Amino acid sequence: MTEPGLITLAGVGLLMGARHALDADHLAAVSTLVADRRDWRASGWIGFWWGCGHTAMLLAVGLAVLLLNLTIPAALAQGFEFLVGAMLVALGGSLCAALIREGWHLHRHDHDGVAHVHWHSHRRGAAHQHSHEAPPARPLVVGMVHGLAGSAALMLLVVASIHSVWEGLAYIVVFGLGSIAGMVGVGLLIGYPLAATGASGPAARLVVRGLASLGSIGLGLTLMAKIAFG
Repeated sequence: MTEPGLITLAGVGLLMGARHALDADHLAAVSTLVADRRDWRASGWIGFWWGCGHTAMLLAVGLAVLLLNLTIPAALAQGFEFLVGAMLVALGGSLCAALIREGWHLHRHDHDGVAHVHWHSHRRGAAHQHSHEAPPARPLVVGMVHGLAGSAALMLLVVASIHSVWEGLAYIVVFGLGSIAGMVGVGLLIGYPLAATGASGPAARLVVRGLASLGSIGLGLTLMAKIAFG
């Protein structure tokens, strides 16, 4: 392939990778991962590690497909998609369970002789300590599962568009870089309003976390039902 052709292919790969990060199941998964973060920069790191896991899995599958001339059966590809749905349900359920464990409730409080009520959790007092660092393991694994589910469609595109194994692998790397950049942006965009709700009080943050949980569970169940029942 000529140099202009390679540049065009690289540009397309970057754009498609960034667009791929905006898929609904990706947004739902990352929303549950960043929902407990009060620092929007940590949300960006979650997006980064998701993208790294996603790219690593795409490369692993790409090596197998391109070097060993393998194909991914349609039934297996659907199984990967079903796994994504189950993972979304698990992520949303985990966040929901965390909210239940925290025991949020309306608390009557007297302040300067004036009585009022507010949302309160005895597990999250004013001196509650939490880390602003985003451990990579969970978003990395979530990204790998998404990469596995998206590998079949990407491999069909790669095999149809490239002329050598190295071109194919280079395209996957560029696509992965685009998805990393896109998901970092998504993490920051989701994380910033989530961090802002922390300043608005626990009720606002509780609502946002609850919506992220329900959204992930709902989308996961929808994906699973669509695959199971056609």
